[in-house]
Amino acid sequence: MTRLEAWPLPGLPEVRPGDDLAALIAAAAGDDDDVAHKVVSKAEGAVVALRDVVVSDRARELAAGAGKDPRQVQVVLDESAELVRAEGGVIISRTRHGFVCANAGVDASNGPAPDTVVLLPRDPDASARALRAALAGRPAVVIADSFGRAWRHGQVEVAIGIAGLRALEDWRGRADGAGRELRATWIAVADEAAAAADLVRAKDSREPVVVVRGLGRHVTAQDGPGAGALLRPRAEDLFA
Repeated sequence: MTRLEAWPLPGLPEVRPGDDLAALIAAAAGDDDDVAHKVVSKAEGAVVALRDVVVSDRARELAAGAGKDPRQVQVVLDESAELVRAEGGVIISRTRHGFVCANAGVDASNGPAPDTVVLLPRDPDASARALRAALAGRPAVVIADSFGRAWRHGQVEVAIGIAGLRALEDWRGRADGAGRELRATWIAVADEAAAAADLVRAKDSREPVVVVRGLGRHVTAQDGPGAGALLRPRAEDLFA
């Protein structure tokens, strides 16, 4: 790879439940598409109206300590397979997908209506595969979300759904420029593609799809194992 390009697709309308997202993207199709998860979640109807949420005592307790809306905290609990940590206004969850992230990925920003929250797609890899199958030329598709990082400020985009792109490139066992054996170098290609795509769209620009060109050698004919390939086994989780 000698050159990487990324640009957002302009002109996509506000996506609503039931919209054909692939058809909306196809009007300006590219090589390798990075798609913000919210537009996928909206099209799939993964949106909750807070007025419909029944709040538990546990949600009220956590909300009081975190200064959050108890209805939104209840949605976080509903979306969590495990509550990893809740302290200082921060709730860290392990989702049913296996992602460890803030608030189980539940987000109120850029929601389709006031007092609604957007959930992660139920099966982001399946969503990526469906989008890929519906797009001309079957470009690789990455569905991304913003995650924080331990010991570092800020968020970066990571891949939560992948179709047709190698999630990882394993350099372990190769030699570096000085001939020393690499023992830990395992490149998270899909996460790096997601992060690169995020740099060309503003968070408030409503440009949820980015074309990334130059990843050809990582694109595969088969959809591949998806984002699950990026998850460490629980036995290797040093923070559990």
